Amino acid sequence: MSLTVRGGNRAAAGTHAREAAIVNAVADQRHTEQKDLPAQVRRWVQVAERITVLTGAGISTDSGIPDFRGPSGVWTKNPGAERTATLQHYLSDPELRIAAWQTRLHHPMWSAEPNAGHQALVRLEEAGKLQALVTQNIDELHQRAGHAADLVVEVHGTARWTRCWSCGDRRQMSETLARVTAGEQDPPCEQCGGILKSDTISFGQDLVPDVIERAMRASAECDLLLAIGSTLSVYPAANCVPVAKAAGALVVIVNGEATAMDQLADAVLVGSISDLLDRIVD
Repeated sequence: MSLTVRGGNRAAAGTHAREAAIVNAVADQRHTEQKDLPAQVRRWVQVAERITVLTGAGISTDSGIPDFRGPSGVWTKNPGAERTATLQHYLSDPELRIAAWQTRLHHPMWSAEPNAGHQALVRLEEAGKLQALVTQNIDELHQRAGHAADLVVEVHGTARWTRCWSCGDRRQMSETLARVTAGEQDPPCEQCGGILKSDTISFGQDLVPDVIERAMRASAECDLLLAIGSTLSVYPAANCVPVAKAAGALVVIVNGEATAMDQLADAVLVGSISDLLDRIVD
């Protein structure tokens, strides 16, 4: 495998040296036992200059936030709960919205704190290697860990804000949850009386084209993609992996179990995500 290192004004000799270093790293990997892979990936991280990270719900499980599709996921245990994340059902069913507000009110996200995995990724930013952090998560734990907001690409929005479906009024979720606590079961928009929902992308709701374009561009322009805590089965976010691979980047998958794209990866690390990230980000 070869890796194309972009960056128009850099000296050719330096570029060739970096390319040779990464090619050698890939060759080494072919002869590396699985137990030595974290050390090998750590060397790739050290050599890389433009790292794009894709995160899914798995990175937040060590913070006490359950994932959706894992063995103990919210939707795995209760498939009916997925209805609350489907736009058509949410807008048409007042009883479902009442249940959804109660779920939001008691969600473990409000007491969750960034874990060692989140902090490891902050070290990539501090080292000047992180060009984008594309996340499927809606908990804002990356920003709370210390990432610059303009580096985080939230492809599925954020649950820490609400948005009116009619007029688009956007407010902090804490304001609306205070109304639920005070007795409003299905609080309407204070501007127009419309239906409020979390500012997340529900099933059946259009994604934001500029956000998806930015995620794909970051994947195409990196020299190393880390796909972390995602089943890589939800699109278009999962496309970050084949886009990066096609552009010549190294692809490393870090997850608690096998994913739908393990066959595309240059290395697959399976285990505790927080522990693995702490080991590969030096």
